[in-house]
Amino acid sequence: MRLADITVPDTAACRAALETAEAYCSPSLLNHSVRAYLWAAAYAQARDIAFDAELLYVSSMFHDIGLVAEFDSHTVPFEEAGGHVAWVFAAGAGWPVERRRRASEVVVRHMWAEVDVAADPEGHLLELSTGLDISGRRPEDWPAGLRAEVLERHPRLEIGKEFAACIKAQGERKPESLAGEFVRNGVVGRIQANPLDR
Repeated sequence: MRLADITVPDTAACRAALETAEAYCSPSLLNHSVRAYLWAAAYAQARDIAFDAELLYVSSMFHDIGLVAEFDSHTVPFEEAGGHVAWVFAAGAGWPVERRRRASEVVVRHMWAEVDVAADPEGHLLELSTGLDISGRRPEDWPAGLRAEVLERHPRLEIGKEFAACIKAQGERKPESLAGEFVRNGVVGRIQANPLDR
């Protein structure tokens, strides 16, 4: 599989989601969001997992938006804040209520330890792809050539350092959140050891 084999949806909602992510995310976080979609879509295509590409793409653009200053909530975990942003964005895009809810769910569930592919293919794919991109989980599930091509086109920049700082801050301020649990369970070390950075 090559990067050119990955279908990237070209809809008004997807273009607007990318434009919004470009406006608020750092270059590292933006590239991470783009890679999150690419890893997810590639994994699905290689395994014949049916998924809604537009929903997955929009959710990928917003899955970490709760980490940026403008949307960082002091009262809810960052993935829940991002889910709210996704819901509001989807409403503005004219999506029906159920589809807005799905966008929010996919964003929230990317932090889960596991998402059932049968119940939520988009959530399953985003959980796997972000696990690869942030902590280097299961890189063997993506061909080495594809990994190299994606990283060349959308470089990691400072995502390891930046994300480690963000997740530590979230864990300190919201110790009962999944971010807090991740920090206690050594996610910073896994980020630093990510094989994608070698």
